[in-house]
This record gives sequence, structure tokens and C-alpha cells, in this order.
Amino acid sequence: MNFSLSDDQEMMVDAARRMARERIEPVLARHPVDQPLPKAAMLEIYAALAELGITAPRIPVEAGGGGLKMLDYGLMIEQLPPVVALSLISHEGTISRIHAGCPEDIRARYLPDLIAGRKIACTANTEAGAGSDSGAVRTRLKIEGDEAWVTGSKMWITNASVADVINVSCTLGQDDNGRNIARRILLDRSESEFEVRETPVMGLQQGHLSEVVFEATRAPAGNIIGEAGDAAKTLTLAWNGNRPLLGLMCVHLAQKAFELALEHAKAHKQFGKPIAAHQLVQQDLADVETLIVSARLMCYSALDAIDRGLRANGSSAMAKRHATQACERAIQLCMQVHGGMGISRELGIERMWRDARMFQVPDGMNGILALIQGRELVGIGAFR
Repeated sequence: MNFSLSDDQEMMVDAARRMARERIEPVLARHPVDQPLPKAAMLEIYAALAELGITAPRIPVEAGGGGLKMLDYGLMIEQLPPVVALSLISHEGTISRIHAGCPEDIRARYLPDLIAGRKIACTANTEAGAGSDSGAVRTRLKIEGDEAWVTGSKMWITNASVADVINVSCTLGQDDNGRNIARRILLDRSESEFEVRETPVMGLQQGHLSEVVFEATRAPAGNIIGEAGDAAKTLTLAWNGNRPLLGLMCVHLAQKAFELALEHAKAHKQFGKPIAAHQLVQQDLADVETLIVSARLMCYSALDAIDRGLRANGSSAMAKRHATQACERAIQLCMQVHGGMGISRELGIERMWRDARMFQVPDGMNGILALIQGRELVGIGAFR
């Protein structure tokens, strides 16, 4: 077991960090921190991500993708501003689903622009009553000849308001056993009409989280992708990779807050000496570092398990649950080290805390993640 990065990994991390500093953070800084970025700004960011080669990291190089190992991808994700990283995994996850389940003509039509960052994609699965229970999707798909219609609504959809292409999870109805017959269809914003409503949230406010409403939305039947009933499998495989990536986004925020707290503790004086000289402040800083390092290593371990072809349902769920909770606590301690400035908007740590709290929701709430891990331990499902 080697805990040191290889030369190639060091170069990847450095390239991602440099790209974030020089190309992405200036775009974020030009816009209000509490409002979704305009589409033009997102396309500017995606152009930079495409140059970095991570708009399609999970598909092979010969298909135009990055062909990255999940651990290498995670190392790079950790360097990006989390609001951008969250958008990216929605985009590139959809690219992976198109690559895996579409006819060649659909892949040829959409993948080049999506991989080049000229267009943005997302996947719409969650809806009222079908969040953690993805098998309860009720958005209906009706097929008649060469045409299809989608009716229903989705919520908490990352990228929906800026997406050109949406991969929608639907149902054709129920089989003889009363289970949903799940299908997926691509909706092109230039061809299909549907309503998108931004959802105001507590954190990651420069991002795009929306409700999407389909009212007999028409699309070519040729845009149906995959096989009947494969939606749950494709979602689970994506979630297993996404969960430790989301954990690393929290690690990014906690590391940034920790660096600010460490600098402040050495410079700020109380009772005639730097507060870093007081024992309880040192304990807070030690606890913060421990929380960050444990979260980071657990996420790396889950991604490495995926790379080695191991079953990662439990390790992935464990990594996200621990990292999101640990990093929220770490940022809270950093706020405490800063005293009054810690709760000020001027410093920005309170925004980091709000951003970190957001990551406990996507791709599995922490209670569900605990049940997934428990199922892997005892071999008994707690859901049904």
C-alpha cells in the first residue's frame, strides 16, 4: 500500500489546481455568490474543464473520453471549486450513460459537443416520492410509432436550468409483478418543450438546482436509450463512483477553511499571546486536521476499490457519509477558531459550511447510506 502520489498523479493534481485558480475561480468571482451563474459563464467553465480532459473521464480514450481511473479523477475533483465539481459529475455522468446506452447515431450527434464543453448535460431521476427509492419513479413515457411523450415532474436536478440535453428516468407502467418498467430517454432542449424552475437553496448558490415539469413533452422515440429495466443498475453504478467524489468536494471546503483557521490562530492575539498558543485552540485545530485526513483517505480508498473491480456499494456509501459529516464538523470548528469573524459573511467560512451541508443530500441521504452499508455487512436489505 502506497500513500504517496505517483509522478503522473502529482501532475494531474497540479494541472487541476492551476486550472481552477487561473480559469475557473475568476469566472466565479465575477458573479454574485448567491445567484446561479449565467449559461455563458458555465460554458466558459466547461471549456476549461474540456481542456483539462475531465468532461468525460469515465469513458474510454478511443471513444473520446478521458479513460481515467476513478482515484485519479477524484484527485482532480478535489482541486475544483465544489459548485463546479458538482455540476461536472452531473454532466459527465450523463455522458457515460449516453455512451453506454445510445445507438451510434445518437452518440455521434451529442457526445462530441458534450465532451468539448460546448453543450451541457444532466440526468433527471429524483421526483416527489422517488428520491432514495428510485424504483418508485412515476414520470410516464408513452411511445407511439416514431414518437414518444414524457409526462411528470422531477426535482433537485443539478444542471437542469443550463442543460442542453437531459437524460430522464421514466416508467412505461408496471409489469405482471407490479414493478415499474423503467426506461430512459434523452430530451434535447432545442427540440422538446418543458418547464424548468430554479430551486432556492442554502448553499452552492452559484450552482443550478431545479424542478423540471414535463407536460406531454414530445421527443423522437429514437432518443430512448438503454434497455427496459436497466435504469436502476446504471444509476447504482454511477452513485458508487459519485459518492466518494462528493465526499472529496467536502474535503476541499474543509481544507480551505482549515488553512484560514490555522493562519488566523497564529496571527490573532488574545490574553497577550497568539490564540494558537492556547490549548483548546490547538485541540480544535488537531481535531479539524484529523477529520479532514480521515475523510480524504476514506474517499480515496472507496475510489481505489472501484478501480480494482471490487464491490463498492458499502465502501462508497461509508465514504460519503463520513466525509460529509466530518467536513461539516471541521468547518464548524474553523468558524469557532475565528470567533466573531467566523460567522461573518465577509470571511466566507459560513458559506463554506452551508456549501458542505448541501452535500449530505445528493446521491443518497446519510440515513440511506448507513442502510446501504449495513446491508453490505449483514446481507439483509432494510429497504423492502
